[in-house]
Amino acid sequence: MIPMRDGVRLHTKILVPTDQSGPLPIIMKRTPYGIDHWQGNFTTYLKDLADDGYIFVFQDIRGRYRSEGTFVMQRPARAAGDTTAIDEGTDTYDTIEWLMHHVPGNNGRVGMLGISYDGWTTIMGAIEPHPALRAISPQASPADMWLGDDFHHNGAFRLSYGFEYAARMETTKP
Repeated sequence: MIPMRDGVRLHTKILVPTDQSGPLPIIMKRTPYGIDHWQGNFTTYLKDLADDGYIFVFQDIRGRYRSEGTFVMQRPARAAGDTTAIDEGTDTYDTIEWLMHHVPGNNGRVGMLGISYDGWTTIMGAIEPHPALRAISPQASPADMWLGDDFHHNGAFRLSYGFEYAARMETTKP
């Protein structure tokens, strides 16, 4: 449970190779979809990176699954200079800061990746990035709400899909 600047703690799994021979970079994935089944990532999506040797960090975002706080779908970025507000970027920054000081064997470099909503959390972490955040790969981020997005098709809002997804995400933790 990594503490954020406002005291909310985020559920996080940190995986360090047992045969680590030197300092390693961190690959981080922040998600609203739950991290308890992280093992499946290493047989498919992250297998090549795992074979190359990285420290992996998986985190339930604010208000989802075993993280504390209130979930706000696609929480807007805080206003520039507003040091009292929180957003996905501040949670990313605070997480990286904690990792740099508490994970032995890291080399001071972090990369983030994610697809769909996880791509959105990745790009939000790059708005005001932590100095250790050196690489991002936001894939299929729901940033273009007009063309090709799940909620909109050529500008037409898909009410039933949008409502069902939003209701499911914002009315339950898992």
